[in-house]
Amino acid sequence: MPKRKENFEHLPHAEAADRTIRLRQHRNLFALLSIAAGLIFLQGYMIAPLIPRLAEVFNVPVQEIGFIVPAYMLSYALMALFYGVLSDRFGRWSVIRISLFIFVICTALTATAQTASQMATWRLLTGIGASGVIPLTFALIGDLFPFDQRGSKLGLVFAAMEGGMAAGSAGGAILEPFVGWRSLFLGTAVLAALVLWRLHLYGALFDTPMVERLPTIREIFRGYSQILTSFRGQRTYAYVLWNGIYHSGVYTWLGLYLSQRYNMDALSIGLTILGYGIPGLLLSSLIGKAVDRWGRRWLIPSGLVMAALAGIVMIFEIPPYVTTIAVLVLSLGYDLTQPLFVGIVTDLGDGNNLGQTMGLKVFTLFTGFGVGSLIFGELLHFGFGLSLAIFGGIQLITGLIAIPLFWQEVPSRLRSGKI
Repeated sequence: MPKRKENFEHLPHAEAADRTIRLRQHRNLFALLSIAAGLIFLQGYMIAPLIPRLAEVFNVPVQEIGFIVPAYMLSYALMALFYGVLSDRFGRWSVIRISLFIFVICTALTATAQTASQMATWRLLTGIGASGVIPLTFALIGDLFPFDQRGSKLGLVFAAMEGGMAAGSAGGAILEPFVGWRSLFLGTAVLAALVLWRLHLYGALFDTPMVERLPTIREIFRGYSQILTSFRGQRTYAYVLWNGIYHSGVYTWLGLYLSQRYNMDALSIGLTILGYGIPGLLLSSLIGKAVDRWGRRWLIPSGLVMAALAGIVMIFEIPPYVTTIAVLVLSLGYDLTQPLFVGIVTDLGDGNNLGQTMGLKVFTLFTGFGVGSLIFGELLHFGFGLSLAIFGGIQLITGLIAIPLFWQEVPSRLRSGKI
């Protein structure tokens, strides 16, 4: 599929006017897709601070109810492998529409759970449904914009995702005592349904499919192996996996950490972690523009090291407000890494399998999310101090190693010596 650029300077007046209208429509489309991405992250991130409360509601240990996090993340990861392939064949819009519809239904039905096992089942099914929206939004950006213009577009989507993180992280815990956890899921489902309804107005803006038939299973996995043949691909996906492990491991258990260390209730937990997602909501657009201008070689290592230090500082006996600052830094570390990894991934592959390329990225990230939650939860048998020391130490090392590994990640004009 040809890459379209937003430069209309040399077009005839009528054609330029038509392109301007189309560009405005694309902005509306990406605004709605960004809201959908934000709602998906909202319901994903409002679970963690509610773990102590849900353990009480269902009368189970926190480790057992904590399983609902990897149940969602791992099912999300697995299905992302196939949604991307389907979108390359049938088009982005068809798959996004179906995925968002399933997300709406399963999120609403989560509110009917009467036991921890029912809750885990609905979370698993929600992950299966939700995983087609965000990776295909990223793929659509790769379809429509050249590499050096994708940072700001990805920044818009990640700003919404970070807003969803912030609203879910704090809002879920703050509102639950007043409206109940079931209403939180129902409200999210209603909002997502409204977005799906509005998206129908823009379905014609999606481009036609890029392949004429579905690949065989062997061809699918051969395509994934080809993505990983280059060092750039291997390095990037390895960092996506570990970064997902680290952030999920630390974040998932923040609610329990605050409950045990400071004896906080759900409302206090929500207020303490209010800042998670706020840096991305405010700064994602600026980060995206900085990436387009200067590249990724300094930003990625900085984000990795910042996140490591945020986790390490929580080992010590610190007052709650310092924990809040650490959570802000942890969130900013995520903002300086995952969106930048996405930009690199959109530049891998042959251009005709972008849905598959993004599917592998999301599979890798959410596998990291699920595995990180499980590993950190198991390490908690030895206490938060050791768990944070292990995770923070590995994260710090990977951040330092990233400096030489990502040194060539600069815009093409800088590599060629142009200003």
